Amino acid sequence: MARPTPLSGFPEWLPDGRLVEQHVLDVLRRTFELHGFAGIETRAVEPLDQLLRKGETSKEVYVLRRLQEDAGAEPDRAGTLGLHFDLTVPFARYVLENAGHLAFPFRRYQIQKVWRGERPQDGRFREFVQADIDVVGAGALPYHYEVELPLVMAEALGALREIGVPPVRILVNNRKVAEGFYRGLGLTDVDAVLRNIDKLDKIGADAVAALLVEEAGADQAQARACLELASISGSDETVVARVRDLAVTSNELLDEGLEELGALLRAAAARAPGVVVADLKIARGLDYYTGSVYETVLVGHEQLGSICSGGRYDTLASDGANTYPGVGLSIGVSRLVSRLIGGGLVTTTRSVPSAVLVAVSTEEARDRSDAVAATLRARGIPVEVAPSAAKFGKQIRHADRRGIPFVWFVGEDGADQVKDIRSGEQVDADAATWAPAEADLWPRVVPA
Repeated sequence: MARPTPLSGFPEWLPDGRLVEQHVLDVLRRTFELHGFAGIETRAVEPLDQLLRKGETSKEVYVLRRLQEDAGAEPDRAGTLGLHFDLTVPFARYVLENAGHLAFPFRRYQIQKVWRGERPQDGRFREFVQADIDVVGAGALPYHYEVELPLVMAEALGALREIGVPPVRILVNNRKVAEGFYRGLGLTDVDAVLRNIDKLDKIGADAVAALLVEEAGADQAQARACLELASISGSDETVVARVRDLAVTSNELLDEGLEELGALLRAAAARAPGVVVADLKIARGLDYYTGSVYETVLVGHEQLGSICSGGRYDTLASDGANTYPGVGLSIGVSRLVSRLIGGGLVTTTRSVPSAVLVAVSTEEARDRSDAVAATLRARGIPVEVAPSAAKFGKQIRHADRRGIPFVWFVGEDGADQVKDIRSGEQVDADAATWAPAEADLWPRVVPA
């Protein structure tokens, strides 16, 4: 059989990389639960008509079908299933289906794989893990949740600093500020303005200005004003004053957005100083965002793009009679982990869980080694037994290749002994009482 060729865009980590990913997921899960978010998991597929109701993602959806379809069956978009490309659409459907069983505001976290048929590149995959948090209300959701959620994410990502994850910057904006400002200029096609402002980092200010004239109906002065708004950034409330100075006219929507943005910056300055920064060019392309929007970058790795994004939405989950507004953020876990591994930012103390290899003197005496291993495992110590009764030197080399720090020798007539193969120290040991140092008990993820 020929050696298989890896599939581009479908990451498979080696054991030490998987340890990094598991550590990241454990930290995120623990932080989310500390803040009262309940974990859920949704199915991998959704009806295609639901996945494509916005229309712009049709090229990215993987369609699910049987290899052998029923003879004569007509294609039915409503009945066709597609793999979900994010966790937001499945969550909206989950809320609608289970609203009668949920207590609102409902706080949820969800960590799952998603699938997206885009071109693989640095940090972008076709199959990847996301970690989402959302708070959803029934009929209404107070603004303070738009302040709380980015600060929860700041705490979760900050908890990863101890393993070598770079600091993060959470860039925030408010759609009400943008829309109120654009309407004050006399622009009515707000979606077109937002769509083109969102391209600033990719194509530059001159190209965006031309698009604002061509596609959003702006004149040159209006286009310049939109770009001036997008250039405003800062981590304190002077941002609010600068927008007011720039605005041609004030209106209720702009005032409301600036009040909300100021509240977020005040809270962030107190609870996560230097982490949250207002950046008024953040537009977020998805048109269901209605309030705060967020993007998060790793400091020093900005070229990777946002590793965590989201915002406020008011109409994503609605059955016509009831609306469930919410706010949420999503971490691209695979994007983050790929940079940690590929950039050599973190390492592991070993790639296997085993702290001890129990040596086997003869195959006839293997049961004695198995008994020692069972005693150690019962006390919470990860152990494996040597694969063969080779010479002890060979068994020690086997442990060394696997990164196992201790080798246990079962005594023939006297006491058992355990050897730290890193230092060469060998001491008498009893399986009922001996334990490795805490740092050696399980593999750890540490800064490289």
